[in-house]
Amino acid sequence: MRILHLTNHIQQIGNGIVNVAVDLACLQAASGHDVAMASAGGEYEGLLANYGAQHFQLNQSRTPPNLIKATGHYQKIIQKFQPDIVHAHMMTGSVLAGLFKKNFGYSLVTTVHNEFQRSAVLMGLADRVIAVSNAVADSMVRRGIPRKKLRVVANGTLGSPRHRSILDYEPLPLHRPAIATVAGMYQRKGIGELIDGFVIIAADFPDAHLYLVGDGPDRAMFEAKVQNTAFASRIHFEGFQSEPQRYMLATDIFVLASHHESFGLVLTEAREAGCAIIASDVDGIPETLDNGEAGVLVSPKNSFAVATAMKKLLSNPWEMQKWKYQGKQNIERFSAARVNKETLNVYRELVPNYNLCQSSMIV
Repeated sequence: MRILHLTNHIQQIGNGIVNVAVDLACLQAASGHDVAMASAGGEYEGLLANYGAQHFQLNQSRTPPNLIKATGHYQKIIQKFQPDIVHAHMMTGSVLAGLFKKNFGYSLVTTVHNEFQRSAVLMGLADRVIAVSNAVADSMVRRGIPRKKLRVVANGTLGSPRHRSILDYEPLPLHRPAIATVAGMYQRKGIGELIDGFVIIAADFPDAHLYLVGDGPDRAMFEAKVQNTAFASRIHFEGFQSEPQRYMLATDIFVLASHHESFGLVLTEAREAGCAIIASDVDGIPETLDNGEAGVLVSPKNSFAVATAMKKLLSNPWEMQKWKYQGKQNIERFSAARVNKETLNVYRELVPNYNLCQSSMIV
C-alpha cells in the first residue's frame, strides 16, 4: 500500500499525536509499504528517512492565506505520491484530505486523539475513524459519527522506533519518595490539582518531592502558584525532557490528574517503568489502567482525592509495592507493533485490491 500520514508537524516536543503517527509511519515503511508524511517538519524527519519514509513539507497553520497555499501544496503532494490511504491525525489535515479524496481516488482514515475538542467531529469526514479508546468511540457516536465507520485501536507506544528499550535508560537521582507527572503544563492536565494535593500532604511526608516534567502555556501560572506555598523548594519544574523515562524509572508515584484524557499514553510508559500510578477516573484512562487494576483511580478536578491517594501510598510501603507490581502486568498490549498491525487491518478494509494482490503473491 501507498500510505500518506498528515500531521501539523513532526517536532520532538512530547506531543502524543505526533509520536503515534511517527511510530506508524516508521513501522509501516519497515514492513515494506510505501510511506510518506506531510507536515510542517521537525526533528523526526531524520528518523523517517532512516526507515525509508518520505517527508513532504506542508504548512497547515490556520490563517486564511496559508490555508489557500496549503490546499495547492496538498494537491501537488497527492499528485506526486498517489496514495491508496491518507491517514489524518489532526483536524486540519482531515478537512484537507476530505475535500479531495473523491477527485484523487484515495481512502481517508482519521484517528481521534482528542475527542473533547469541538473540532473532533470533523474527523468524521473519513471513510474510517479510528478511536483510541472505547470511551472515545462512544463519545463520537453521541456526536453523530456512524458507528459503522468507527474502529477502536487502543493507543500504545511501547517498543517505539523513537526511543531505546526502557532497560537502556539510567534513572535520575531524584529525591525519594518521588512523585511525578509527565504532561503539558495546561490546566486541563490537572497540574493545579496535583500541586494542591501535594501541598496538602507535604508536611506529613517531609522527604517527598514533586517533579513536574513538561512545558506549556500555563507553566508561569503554576510556578507562581507554587511560590505562594510553603513547599516551593520541594516542587520542581523540569520542563520538557526528551527522555522522560529517566524520571519515571526514579519515580515512586506517577500522577496524571487530567480533567479530560482520551487515552493517557504516558500512563503506559509509567506502567512499563514500574511506577505506582494515580490517575483521574475520566474518559479513556480507566481502559489504560485495566479499569483500576493497574492504578488508583480518583475523581477528576479533586485535589483532596489526589492527596488522599498519595497519602495512602506514602504511608504504606506494602500498598506502594502492590501498585508498582500491578502496573507492570499486562502491558504487552500497549506495543507500537500491535497498534500498527491493527491500523493496517483498518486500511485493508478500504483497499480490497491489496488483499487480492497479497493472495496472488501467496499462491
